[in-house]
Amino acid sequence: MIDSDELLSIRAAELYYEEDKTQDEIGSILRLTRWKVGRLLAQAKSNGFIRIEIVHPRARRLPIERRLRETTGLTDAIVVSSAGVSSEEELQSRTAQAAADYLTSLRPIPRTLGISWGRTLHDVSNHLKSGWAPGVNVVQINGGVSLNKRAGTAATTAVTIADKASGSATLLPSPAILERLETKQAIESDRAVAAVLDMGRSASAFLFSAGQADSNSAHVDSGYLTPAQVDELVRKGAVGDIVGRYIDSNGNIVDPELDGRTVGISLSQLRRSKTAIAVISGRQKHPVARAIVGSGLCTVLVTDEATALAVLGEHDATDFSHS
Repeated sequence: MIDSDELLSIRAAELYYEEDKTQDEIGSILRLTRWKVGRLLAQAKSNGFIRIEIVHPRARRLPIERRLRETTGLTDAIVVSSAGVSSEEELQSRTAQAAADYLTSLRPIPRTLGISWGRTLHDVSNHLKSGWAPGVNVVQINGGVSLNKRAGTAATTAVTIADKASGSATLLPSPAILERLETKQAIESDRAVAAVLDMGRSASAFLFSAGQADSNSAHVDSGYLTPAQVDELVRKGAVGDIVGRYIDSNGNIVDPELDGRTVGISLSQLRRSKTAIAVISGRQKHPVARAIVGSGLCTVLVTDEATALAVLGEHDATDFSHS
């Protein structure tokens, strides 16, 4: 049975939040002291009768961020709200904006920023404002010379981020995946390519996204892998890729032979970094997000609230597939 205080707390909350009454006005209406009204509002909130939702596109979910930092070992977490979002594309854009904001506020400013490539990072580069940092050298940390014209954004992404920081871009002149191990070894032993990889390994911060393990992968769009090859990787346990390397739910490489033909820095080099920022959004990337955070492949996660809850092992029903 509902007690009188509970009913009063609900009525006080209705007057305060829906009728825009002041606490003094509520006191007059309910014949209570202002102190009593304040206590009733606090009681309504603590009992879960009030749910406040900030719907601005750049709003963040601070309690979820705090839980991520406390339970996963991340040094920082940025979680964007999904309130008012109607599609995965809009959610990705909102997450990319948050990553651009985080990068702009990062201190100390990274002198060398190692980046991967893909649709998410391309969005981040577009959201960054000119002058976001002074004189940052941006270096590609994995191969990204596209095999077709549809997804050839690797160089554009690096150049855009560098130009907006009045810096320079150092590109990795290689495909992401080679057909033969010997070709990959020859490319990485080239003096110019080796110099770029060395610079990438010693970057003061890394910024990367994650790819999903299905036919929508950027590797399929770019012509590196066929849908059938990705299906085979999934059968081997792949949940997605990071800097071009396909991993399982524990963050381990699923196909050593394919990994041997992949050009770029290693996962162990990411794990040793003091600042490794992963930008991940969307339901299809929940498994790879859990793997990346759980295996220590990033120190900072920028994501949406549904993905954050998935990383925490909490249920979320957000689904845009039928929007």
